[in-house]
Amino acid sequence: MRVGFLGPEGTFSHEALVTADGHESFELVPQPTNHDTVMAVHRGEVDRALVPVENSLEGAVNETLDALAFEAEDVTIIGELVHPVRFCLISRAPIGLEEIRTVYSHPQGLGQCAHFLRSRLPNASVMTAASTADAVRIVTASGMPAAALSTRAAAELYGGEVLLSGVEDVPDNETRFAWLAPAGTSAGEHGPWKTSLVFWGVGSEAPGWLVSCLSDFAFRGVNLTRIESRPRKLGLGKYMFFVDLEGRVGDEAVDAALESLRGRTEVVRLLGSYPAA
Repeated sequence: MRVGFLGPEGTFSHEALVTADGHESFELVPQPTNHDTVMAVHRGEVDRALVPVENSLEGAVNETLDALAFEAEDVTIIGELVHPVRFCLISRAPIGLEEIRTVYSHPQGLGQCAHFLRSRLPNASVMTAASTADAVRIVTASGMPAAALSTRAAAELYGGEVLLSGVEDVPDNETRFAWLAPAGTSAGEHGPWKTSLVFWGVGSEAPGWLVSCLSDFAFRGVNLTRIESRPRKLGLGKYMFFVDLEGRVGDEAVDAALESLRGRTEVVRLLGSYPAA
């Protein structure tokens, strides 16, 4: 099975992927961005993909959600995986923190280590990289006094020196990853179940519209575990809403709530019903 992930090897996506059951049989196919990872499933270049969707510190991974909402209607979530995220500060060679002038990482990594950067490296500028592993490759190829925020595995793979470990702002930092597959792929038979969807539509600017939409679930005893708004890229005030809920399509209460929601909205797009982590 060909499985896509944000590459190169040594990213947190790669680290999470190799903890999955059966990963020894996967053919790993690294992708340059999370968006490309979603679209690789859409284009049929991979059979599955593992992508980050939510971090306990930084919240939603927007490029993943936007790709699922706008560009990959034929891709579905079939499972999830929660993985602990432990950042290391990595340089080319041993160096004092006061000597570091630039820190590289993925934007999510910079956000998850923001307090550390402010308190321990206040004079260092921050630069984004396509992935945390790419950040290490940049630093180890440079002769400048720079460091990367990444995994210990990336340091080992690309010849980096771990200066500090556990520099994330909160010790129990976690990222939730979604398993993606072509629409119609079975998500298995064992729960407990979770369903993810996105909706937007007519009436969204009216007072109480969102309350009415959410009440469709509350009145039927369907528990929402996450709700998040994202711009629809059509101007200020135009939003879509991502929702995770307990239960699956086929459950009487969930089906009734979705039917009622469709009557209030322009679009309800089911992203997947799948076993919860």
